Amino acid sequence: MSSPRETFLKLVHGVCDGPYEELADLYAEQTLVTHPFHPLDAPPLHSRRELHEHFTAPPLITRTLNRKPVDIVIHETADPEVIVAEFAYQGRVEETGEEFTVPCVFVMRIRDGLIVESRDYIHHIASARARGQLDSLLHALRPQEDAS
Repeated sequence: MSSPRETFLKLVHGVCDGPYEELADLYAEQTLVTHPFHPLDAPPLHSRRELHEHFTAPPLITRTLNRKPVDIVIHETADPEVIVAEFAYQGRVEETGEEFTVPCVFVMRIRDGLIVESRDYIHHIASARARGQLDSLLHALRPQEDAS
């Protein structure tokens, strides 16, 4: 059984290196993953199946991101199941050479080596920029004019 620290490290390295099909296995069958700062109010993910779909869904815009987790600081709490992890995904877009950094803070409850709850605070604008999705994000945030 992995410690909360080990499970977190498997997750962030797996997000960068894959295999993506195995990432959902780091989560409990019933879990709760939220992205509280997501600009489009992304719905929570409640199950390992939903997480598998999340991790393996084809990207809206295909860009190759060569990235790694950096500046990892893991804070243990008075609750042995809960950690707070500060880090960033840092890398380069292969197609353009553009370098990027996406700061993150995850607050996670990990029980018996499996993630049962995670609040993922991600710099979504930096992430959208790296993925080539900034224009579509900005479009989605603009008020839509009534066609009537």
